[in-house]
Amino acid sequence: MDAENEQQNGTPAAAATATPGRAAVSRRAVIGWAGAGVALGAAAAGSVAAAVRQDDDPARAANAVVGGEVPFYGEHQAGISTPVQDRLHFAAFDVSEKATRDSLVKLLKEWTRAAAAMTGGREVGTGAVPASAEAPPDDTGEALGLPASRLTLTIGFGPSLFEKDGIDRFGLKAQRPDALIELPTFKGDKLDPLRSGGDLCVQACADDPQVAVHAIRNLARIGMGTVNIRWSQLGFGKTSSTTPDEQTPRNLMGFKDGTHNIAGTDTANLSEHVWAAPGDGPEWMTGGSYLVARRIRMHIETWDRASLKDQEDTFGRTKGEGAPYGRAKEHDAPDLKAMPATSHVALAHPDANNGLMILRRGFSFTDGTDGLGRLDAGLFFLAYQRDTRKAFVPLQQRLAASDKLNEYIQHVGSAHFACPAGVRKPGEWWGQALFG
Repeated sequence: MDAENEQQNGTPAAAATATPGRAAVSRRAVIGWAGAGVALGAAAAGSVAAAVRQDDDPARAANAVVGGEVPFYGEHQAGISTPVQDRLHFAAFDVSEKATRDSLVKLLKEWTRAAAAMTGGREVGTGAVPASAEAPPDDTGEALGLPASRLTLTIGFGPSLFEKDGIDRFGLKAQRPDALIELPTFKGDKLDPLRSGGDLCVQACADDPQVAVHAIRNLARIGMGTVNIRWSQLGFGKTSSTTPDEQTPRNLMGFKDGTHNIAGTDTANLSEHVWAAPGDGPEWMTGGSYLVARRIRMHIETWDRASLKDQEDTFGRTKGEGAPYGRAKEHDAPDLKAMPATSHVALAHPDANNGLMILRRGFSFTDGTDGLGRLDAGLFFLAYQRDTRKAFVPLQQRLAASDKLNEYIQHVGSAHFACPAGVRKPGEWWGQALFG
């Protein structure tokens, strides 16, 4: 939410034969999480997009149907400018103190093979039902019979992978980008260390929550002994979109989120604001992006008692149409002087920040209650940018200082990761250019 972009709001080339029944339309694929009641396009759920490279045919990748495949191989990692799916399972991992550089490289190779299989709608390794009943399955099996559901898996490397407590753990210290900073503590932060940081992260997005959870579960199983999950977050109901022709989604406060987000087809703004360019830092990050993950709790009960006028003054937009103050339609150019100076739009809009933009892929979350009968709910904020020092940090400092929205939210988790360029072809692996 903070950086709402007003910045708002965020297969192998020769694919193996699909497992029989994998393309079948399951009841789960149609309704999503129990009780959601939202059809996911059953007519298209069995169809599979061609496994072309993302950069070879971006239009086909952008139009991947629900239930279909998003290409794994390409110039950039999928899951960044890719059309945002409906569900998220995000996990931050710590590398074991006993792990070596060789064991970490081995893991990344195994993870890449598994990621290519799962994003292609296939089982990991020999599958969930091995030839020998005495052998443990390579795949946990809960995605059997489900389509790929536009699953994307995006990996990132945290600052602590390069150096921890002054120790160059895996000989990577010299390769740490200057842009991969330890995020500062912003005014109002109340960060839980158990929901912050991490040596590695994997962002799993899909249109079926079970497909996303299956992906993280299998990567965690493969990594047992080398990595362990430090923290994770489930998300639902995307709160930003990279496809502006779609209806703008709403956050849990009921306001449209992501009106001015960068479009996945806007190559000019992606190049300027999202993708690391040659010369920006170490060569291994060229074509990659920097990810900020923030768990933002909303004070739901307080917000629900605020008047409509106070809610609209907080955002600087109308709740129904989403129009900026003084305008009639959501996408009308805002008159920043027509809205309260402390409103979110007035502070976060690119026009108020010298054109600064970030790409958002946030999701809503609800994680039960806090023991006092209050919902533990809010926004899991995900933002990609070319250089966090020049994007999220100055923007968040501005918002933390005077955004009226701060009355209703609090940042409780934080992490920063360098997401390398994409895996271009079978045989290559996540982080290969970093490890050399």
